[in-house]
Amino acid sequence: MAIHETAILSPQAAIGVDVAIGPYCVVGPGVRIGARCVLGAHVVIETGTTLGADCRVSSNAVLGGPPQDSKYGGEETFLRIGDRNIIREGVTIHRATGEGNVTLVGSDNMIMAFAHVGHNTVVGNRVVLPSYVGLCGHVVVEDRVVFGGFVGVHQFVRVGKMAMVGGMSRVVQDVPPFMLVQGEPVQPHGLNVVGLRRGGVSVEARDQLKIAYRLLYRSGLNRQQALARVAAEVPPSEELTYLLEFLEQTELGRNGRQLDRPR
Repeated sequence: MAIHETAILSPQAAIGVDVAIGPYCVVGPGVRIGARCVLGAHVVIETGTTLGADCRVSSNAVLGGPPQDSKYGGEETFLRIGDRNIIREGVTIHRATGEGNVTLVGSDNMIMAFAHVGHNTVVGNRVVLPSYVGLCGHVVVEDRVVFGGFVGVHQFVRVGKMAMVGGMSRVVQDVPPFMLVQGEPVQPHGLNVVGLRRGGVSVEARDQLKIAYRLLYRSGLNRQQALARVAAEVPPSEELTYLLEFLEQTELGRNGRQLDRPR
């Protein structure tokens, strides 16, 4: 391990092999840092945080800070981050609200400078969060989602896998999987063909999703009519089934957010 002499490490922290910790870092009790991680200068990792192997954390990032939630009363909660993540300067990722709850970040993500991941949020794998993206609490971002810069995501929003959200968008409703969305509030403007191709989705499945997109968003039909047409006319595939189930779940939530169930 290469630990700078000015770093402050709790004796209750668990540090993996070949970890590098830069000047003036602070690592709190109960923190676990995986093998071969690199922490730049002035990184703060607070209690209850687990950082997987081979992560790179740049200067002034704060991981596992207490949630910005008026309901939080000091209960024990956690932040768990997977492997091979790149976390750039000034990023903040907060642990959860609610006894024993967890904020989760998967593996192979790029979280750029000054992005924020709020409490009780779940971020999947291979997600790109550019600078100044803000994810409120209780958000779910599924695998291979790409955001543009300066995007704000409302609490309880779910962003479906392989979606792409244009920069400076205001996301207050669920984002359907596989779609290109942008605006205030966001609206689908096409299929994320490049993302689907990179994600290994077959040509046949991509063609079926294109037909579904036209029926759902360009036919002039209402949601229920469009869903019925897609189910009747488009050959089934794993991706299409997932899209339809996602949209049906969104209908059950409040204000277009399936995680925000009626109270």
